[in-house]
Amino acid sequence: MSTPPTAPPTRASERLVLVLSAGFAALEGYDLACYGVTVPSLLADPGIDADKASAGTVGSLVAIGMLVGAAICAATIRRLGSRRLLIGGAALFSLGMFVCAIAPGFALFGAARFGVGVGLGIVLPTVTAYVADLSAPGRRARNVGIMMSGYAAGALLAPLLGAALLTGGSWRWIYVIGAAPALVLLPLAIRLLPESPVHEESGGSAAGTGRGDLLGLRPLLAPGVRGATLLFWAMSFCGLLLVFGISTWLPTIMQTAGYSLGSSLLQTAAMWVGAGVGMVLGGKVADRVGIKPVVAVAFLAGAASLLVMSARPALGLLFLLMFVSGLGLIGSQVLTNAYIVGHHPPELRGRAIGWALSIGRLGAIAGPLLGAAILSSGLGVAWNFYLFAVPGVLGALLAAAVPAIRSRTADRDTPRVSA
Repeated sequence: MSTPPTAPPTRASERLVLVLSAGFAALEGYDLACYGVTVPSLLADPGIDADKASAGTVGSLVAIGMLVGAAICAATIRRLGSRRLLIGGAALFSLGMFVCAIAPGFALFGAARFGVGVGLGIVLPTVTAYVADLSAPGRRARNVGIMMSGYAAGALLAPLLGAALLTGGSWRWIYVIGAAPALVLLPLAIRLLPESPVHEESGGSAAGTGRGDLLGLRPLLAPGVRGATLLFWAMSFCGLLLVFGISTWLPTIMQTAGYSLGSSLLQTAAMWVGAGVGMVLGGKVADRVGIKPVVAVAFLAGAASLLVMSARPALGLLFLLMFVSGLGLIGSQVLTNAYIVGHHPPELRGRAIGWALSIGRLGAIAGPLLGAAILSSGLGVAWNFYLFAVPGVLGALLAAAVPAIRSRTADRDTPRVSA
């Protein structure tokens, strides 16, 4: 049963919503980083029978699953509500992670990664729309940034665990640990999380989704909205190409450049620290000065850091550049999500973020494949940095081009979360 929105929540319950939502975001962050962290160990494990080409394919399988999951979110969020989708998606993710941990071969591992992707594809757009629904308009980007700091925390945990476990232990423990938090998170969510007020106001119906619009695309492609929709789709493509391409191959790229596995994993950790800082700080700045310039600058900062890294700078500068790249390239995608949910009226918010992330998953599919192609081509390692700098620049240009949406519907959100 959903919780009636008749009384404003206490400050403790406001914080609880953000904490649990950050926990859901941490699932994707951990998974996103854990695959890249374990790729070198998977390639070195003769029992799993993986090579660079198949590792790139499996890295894209999770993105294909996320595309499917995000489309499910976009099509059903008005009918089912954010709370049900969150719980169902997280349960599917946990099951997939457990199968990854026990898979005897790379084929079953890849199938499980697809299932993980479907679960995560449901979770991330749903939790983003959910926090936006429960946030005052003037604090929306900040709250989405705080929630998504859980994403960065989960991603940071993976390379730290990898540095501790992979030098002398099995890669399987990384996936066992990834499945474990849901045993606590899911029961708490079932018991404590309220339903979205937007879903409650619609009575759980598919209001606004008419015949012939089962996928919820018609209002997103209507005059006055279409231009922003297409630009957001392209931004998500660029952002997720960067997130998945870099997170999948960064430890391997840095090893190819001559760094040890331990050093490469710590560099990856520095990137995720930067991502977390970018999410929280960028959200706060965006609520004050507007989110468009913040997203554009983030994309440009990430691209510039990659170009400087291609010159193989000194180790101290390299760690700083890793920090900036995380703030820019990964933080920019999170801020893009906040841009989307803040740009649309409540009745379009869930569909807008769901479809943007679904289309954007094509970039998440392309990123690992492009990284694998460069690494297998014999080109110099610097070409990996050049390759990923291009969508960073393009993402900044797309962000600057987003027009205002002409909508007759006012933002009638009731402030719910202001922790």
